Amino acid sequence: MTERVPILSIGDVLLVSIQVDLSDQSAIALQEDLAEKISATGATGVVIDISAVEIVDSFIGRMFATIASISRLFDAETVVVGMRPAVAITLVELGLSLGEVRTALDLERGMKILRALAARRGGRRGDSGTVVATP
Repeated sequence: MTERVPILSIGDVLLVSIQVDLSDQSAIALQEDLAEKISATGATGVVIDISAVEIVDSFIGRMFATIASISRLFDAETVVVGMRPAVAITLVELGLSLGEVRTALDLERGMKILRALAARRGGRRGDSGTVVATP
């Protein structure tokens, strides 16, 4: 069975905290789960926390860019936070571009980016509400 990555709702923002090294199947399941969750909630932002990720390969690197593209189709912005230096170096060495994926050093800065983008768009703020976990 494929291990699912939990997706938390924080106001209008979805938080994806990747705490394990993703298999290709888990990455695909995450893309599908996130698309469904954005569609169901109308989230305006997605934060992907990869601070626990130590190793990436080309497939996982492309997965971040794909998630951002999927999110944009649902009118949500994506920020990847917590990237370790070794992961950044690996992505560069693999020649991978994260496309238009925004990055931030930590969750707090990632949320600030999403709030600023929402304010520019005249959208809703992503800093209110309760935290709700999905399986």
